[in-house]
Amino acid sequence: MKRPRDLSARELVQKLKPLGYRVTRQVGSHMRLTTEVNGQHHLTIPAHSRLTIGKVNAVLWELVRHFKRPRAELVELIFD
Repeated sequence: MKRPRDLSARELVQKLKPLGYRVTRQVGSHMRLTTEVNGQHHLTIPAHSRLTIGKVNAVLWELVRHFKRPRAELVELIFD
């Protein structure tokens, strides 16, 4: 499964909900997401209408490090 290229920050937040992430605060144009699943973990993403593929990729690698699951498995879980 390929990563979508026209993903907004709000859409990404919705896709991360199955992993337990929720918006805990927003300051300016950045949102902070937090999960308690597998220990506490925070992500900060820009609240833009269109995220760059590089930012989406960076978030994916953060998820791989936190959940210790293969990247392909997380991509399938999030974007399928």
